[in-house]
Amino acid sequence: MGIKVGIIGCGTITKVRHAPEYKANPYVDEIIFFDRNLERATALANEFGGRVVQTVEELLTDPTIEVISDCSSNEFHHVFSTKALLSGKHVLCEKPISLTVEHANEIVEAQMKSGKKLMVDHNQRFTRAHQKAKEIIKNEELGKVLTFRTTFGHSGPEQWSVNKSNSTWFFKKDRSSLGVAGDLGIHKVDLLHYLLDDEIEKVSAFQGALDKVNEHGEPIEVCDNIVCSLKTKKGRLGTASFSWTYYGEEDNSTIIYCEKGILKIYHSDQYQLEVIHKNGEKVHYKLESIQTNDNQTNSGVIDAFIDCIRLEQEPIVTGNDALTSLKVILGIMEAAEKGSVIQI
Repeated sequence: MGIKVGIIGCGTITKVRHAPEYKANPYVDEIIFFDRNLERATALANEFGGRVVQTVEELLTDPTIEVISDCSSNEFHHVFSTKALLSGKHVLCEKPISLTVEHANEIVEAQMKSGKKLMVDHNQRFTRAHQKAKEIIKNEELGKVLTFRTTFGHSGPEQWSVNKSNSTWFFKKDRSSLGVAGDLGIHKVDLLHYLLDDEIEKVSAFQGALDKVNEHGEPIEVCDNIVCSLKTKKGRLGTASFSWTYYGEEDNSTIIYCEKGILKIYHSDQYQLEVIHKNGEKVHYKLESIQTNDNQTNSGVIDAFIDCIRLEQEPIVTGNDALTSLKVILGIMEAAEKGSVIQI
């Protein structure tokens, strides 16, 4: 018997990542869709050969459903993921795990109480270039890491979100809360923790709503750009910029500067990873292209999640990992608002 999966929320992330990747996974038998908008759930059930339920409760009380993907919008994660875990389901929660530390703690505590698996979809850990870079850093092939810079920007979620307009929930303070920092920034914070085997502990930042407007033509209520300075527990220094206004091309690059050379990740169009030694010698890796909004490839997240359930393994991104990244993003937002350095 294969695994039955329930998906809460049928927006773009479900349509382009969760549903097709569950469908392609050999261990998954059936996908059951729920969305407050029944038409949206029905459309995906038709596309991916699943079925629809009218309420979340139907998913949570069905003993044959073992797995839940929580693809609801950010402000609901703590409600649905907590309930699902306490109903005895394994949960894959979209990022950010929540909008507040208190709500994130609720999910983490529910996981501990239930003993079920909780993984959070910080998908940058799964790309081959990032995994290879981590290996090079861990083996100290270029010596110790000194500094870093990372960027994540594209032309904005109104191109991507389900209604493809500037009325998107990403632009609403009460629903998205963290703007581009919670949408894109949190991915890179998680990535830095993963690559460097370290944690960001001090931050400063500037933010603004520089260009985006809502459906009424007014500046959006959350930041569309944020630029940060970061210091880690091990003393590494770095910068990060996150943007919804990179018009023309997405940028998902990270550069790590070490004692004996430089690692450039997703910096070149040709090579996903470039190693530049102190003497100028270069090593290029052609691995796989990273997902962009225009180029959806299998993220590996669903397969890894199903494997950790099947093989009784620790998830690659735990609730605590996600909570740690959320604390950094909340610190960055506070630093930008107060104009001061914040200790996480």
